[in-house]
Amino acid sequence: MRLEALSYRLRQDVVRIIRAGKAGHIGGDMSVMEVLVELYFRQMNIGPEMADNPERDRFILSKGHSMEAYYAVLAEKGFLKLEEILAGFSRFNTPYIGHPNNKLPGIEMNSGSLGHGLPVSVGMALAGKMDNKGYRVYVVMGDGELEEGSVWEGAMAASQYHLDNLCAVVDRNHLQISGNTEEVMGLENLHDRFQSFGWHVIEVKDGNQIESLHQAFEEAKQVKGKPSVIIANTVKGKGSPMMENKAEWHHHVPSDEEYEQIMKDLKAAEEAYA
Repeated sequence: MRLEALSYRLRQDVVRIIRAGKAGHIGGDMSVMEVLVELYFRQMNIGPEMADNPERDRFILSKGHSMEAYYAVLAEKGFLKLEEILAGFSRFNTPYIGHPNNKLPGIEMNSGSLGHGLPVSVGMALAGKMDNKGYRVYVVMGDGELEEGSVWEGAMAASQYHLDNLCAVVDRNHLQISGNTEEVMGLENLHDRFQSFGWHVIEVKDGNQIESLHQAFEEAKQVKGKPSVIIANTVKGKGSPMMENKAEWHHHVPSDEEYEQIMKDLKAAEEAYA
């Protein structure tokens, strides 16, 4: 299956998970999906059979509230079982909570309190350098998350230690729970900000376009002496006009009618790419 079609099929799993648990952050799940699919199915040296392999690549979902997208990808990759996620998500005493839980296979770090993923990924990347390991570390952050000061402390450290085995991704969908990022706490010019911290910056005009992401990740692998960041300009709620670019869909649970329309839109997109 083409990765584009897979992205839309996994979006359907996301909607099923959210409906089953009556909770979730659907807007960011949809915007980040192509990033996760490109990483897990083409970029990273990772899989259930490598769970304890010290050479495995590391991944941190720092924007942990997009866990439903992560569940769908981990299930497709074979780390988890979708039927168990659907039965347990967001229920009492379940391991399938709304943020990453490293008691589950394939999850390196608990996250959800925003701003922690990049500093921890810096530690992982630095450890890899010190131990002469060949693994790479990837971390995905939300753009609203960049309001956290710890992100920029991590950015300074990554540059200081020349962590060219570290690649960060910013899911730049321009919306957070309170509205447009530029109205809440402006981030532009984000390219120049990261560059001033000593990072190699790659901006992807369409962060929901698989081949553009592929080229960006391949470029990051060639960079020596500094960390890389991919600014992926995405669409919040990508996949259904009902949700796209609407802040109210940050954590909205679809009604029966909305569910039917969203699934119809996603299925049509999947078939278009099949």
